[in-house]
Amino acid sequence: MSGSRSTKNTSVRKPMSKPLEKILKEYDYAFPETLIAQKPASPRDSAKLLVYDRNADSITETTFAHIGEYLPKGAVLVFNQTKVLPARLTVTKPTGGTARILYIAQEGDVIRAMSDRKLEVGTNVRITSGLFFNVAKQEGKYYLLKPSFPLQQLNTILDRHGITPIPPYIKESPLNERELRKKYQTVFAKHAGSVAAPTASLHFTDRLLKKLQKQGVDIRFITLHVNIGTFAPLTQEHLDTGALHTESFSIDKQTANFLNKAKEEGRPIIGVGTTVVRTLESACIDSQLKRLTGETRIFIQEGYRFNFIDGMVTNFHVPQSSLLMLVAALIGKDTLFKLYKIAIKRKFRFFSFGDGMLIY
Repeated sequence: MSGSRSTKNTSVRKPMSKPLEKILKEYDYAFPETLIAQKPASPRDSAKLLVYDRNADSITETTFAHIGEYLPKGAVLVFNQTKVLPARLTVTKPTGGTARILYIAQEGDVIRAMSDRKLEVGTNVRITSGLFFNVAKQEGKYYLLKPSFPLQQLNTILDRHGITPIPPYIKESPLNERELRKKYQTVFAKHAGSVAAPTASLHFTDRLLKKLQKQGVDIRFITLHVNIGTFAPLTQEHLDTGALHTESFSIDKQTANFLNKAKEEGRPIIGVGTTVVRTLESACIDSQLKRLTGETRIFIQEGYRFNFIDGMVTNFHVPQSSLLMLVAALIGKDTLFKLYKIAIKRKFRFFSFGDGMLIY
């Protein structure tokens, strides 16, 4: 079985010797573009679910509404309760032209952002009357912007003037901004800070969560704020350093204590989404969650030994991505592509608004 476990934290593994071109070829696959979901299933839990039992090497097709029938006995589901910000703003430059900026993160008294147009350092870009950013510095593809308003008001301003960023492969979504803010958001989203949704959790409704709890499934939450780097292509630097983009995470002490006890009791820990898997594996030291807040650059790939999770719920990921490599680390590359071939044949929907898998 792939994805064996150890007591040692291996959050940053040794660099891979394979060149980028070889890795990209190994993790590439063909699929009909018609399978790229442009809107979520309605209701959410009607999305299709491919269940893979690693011990039995069995594959079952069902829907998320019935996931409780397939979870291993004593399973604990762990979700990411980050909240997607309407992080894209249209600003007006001194020339009168406009630019679309994407909020990335707060850094001290400035924000880090990307722009689809060149911004001149030292100038102001206006959001609306009385609200603007001063372009303080450019760092490669990023800009550091100093707001004319207290940063505590940023989320309110984004709510009022921003639009929801969606992945570049969702090109023909029929959803308007109001619908996107609701449907590209989990039903339990709580802590604002992400530029992308933890998409495996989009399939869960309040009704389904209550049903699972009645069935005896314990549910817990962590937070990892999804960075724009989740959409970035793999680079040779990622492979050489064994590290990805930086994302911040937090686990409250009560949740950590519960999960640690569940782990000691041998209960299966199921991470709902790659963000949860990355968080729990980053926080784990000697088979216990000890690092409860911080940043992670963990790159889970072939050869990684899982320390805390026993399974996961995940969507179908884009070719040549670090997310695809993470799932392969758990079940093996051959099994991964066997499952993807079945999903393609059975017309599962792919990517952020698509269907998903339960692996345990």
